[in-house]
Amino acid sequence: MKLTSIITVNFNQPEVTLALLKSIKKNTAQEGIEVVLVDNGSREDHGDSFKELYPELVYIRSEENLGFAGGNNLGIKASGGEYLLFLNNDTEITANTISVLQEELHSNPEIGMISPLILYFDQPKTIQYAGFTEMNYLMCRNKGIGSMDEDKGQYDQVSRETGYGHGAAMMCRRSDLETVGLMAENFFLYYEELDWCEQFKKAGKKIWFTGRTKIYHKESISVGKESSIKTYFMTRNRMLFIRRNTGFFNTLLFNIYYIFLASSRQMVIYQLKGRGDLVKWVIKGVLWNLTNSKNSNKLGFKI
Repeated sequence: MKLTSIITVNFNQPEVTLALLKSIKKNTAQEGIEVVLVDNGSREDHGDSFKELYPELVYIRSEENLGFAGGNNLGIKASGGEYLLFLNNDTEITANTISVLQEELHSNPEIGMISPLILYFDQPKTIQYAGFTEMNYLMCRNKGIGSMDEDKGQYDQVSRETGYGHGAAMMCRRSDLETVGLMAENFFLYYEELDWCEQFKKAGKKIWFTGRTKIYHKESISVGKESSIKTYFMTRNRMLFIRRNTGFFNTLLFNIYYIFLASSRQMVIYQLKGRGDLVKWVIKGVLWNLTNSKNSNKLGFKI
């Protein structure tokens, strides 16, 4: 079996990360597996606890929070696997996760990125992800396939092309990164995996989903359902995604729609829900795009 590097990022969630390590230990033979854990500027260094549970762990501590993309990129640079499996630290895998994803990549060279079926950890019969539709670039909207459906085994034998992978669990080949490059770090949080999938597509690779294996995701542990950081980066990065992946005319039309309709509507909704505190973060997210160049790494949000 060719070496697979599992890369995960921890930020102030040692207990959740320990649960992932236990899941990996339980569901892999640890032969042909390398686990790379990046601590992304957490307040406390729990490296000793992580290595006590998983002695073979490749542990890297960054003194600053590099964001989802930056943390994973640091893990890529420290890893040695031919296959790279990116797992959110709030996930748990199943017994055949690594072998199935590796088999799919091995059997189809056209696949650049692949994600498994994702179920909610607290509702293990409820589907979070069974693929994504393609993006409507004028509105920057797509839909989750199977989202919130009951898992009745309908995807158990399904392996197919899909619009995008899911950042909670995705595998690629190291060799493809020579062409595709690393994740774009100026996203920091949200949309970076969608942007990365776009780069794979531009390199002539396909994005794939398989239901032959599954993982469980403890969704919303990392960031609350409604928060300033989520509101800001979802607004900011939706615009950045379009700027990076479409032409001038599409970007212009999208900006008109997004600034004067979608964002305005969202601000009204926040007011009606008693979350007027989030309105300024919508405005800040829009303004960042109007005042920063495409390649700017300035976040515009104090982490």
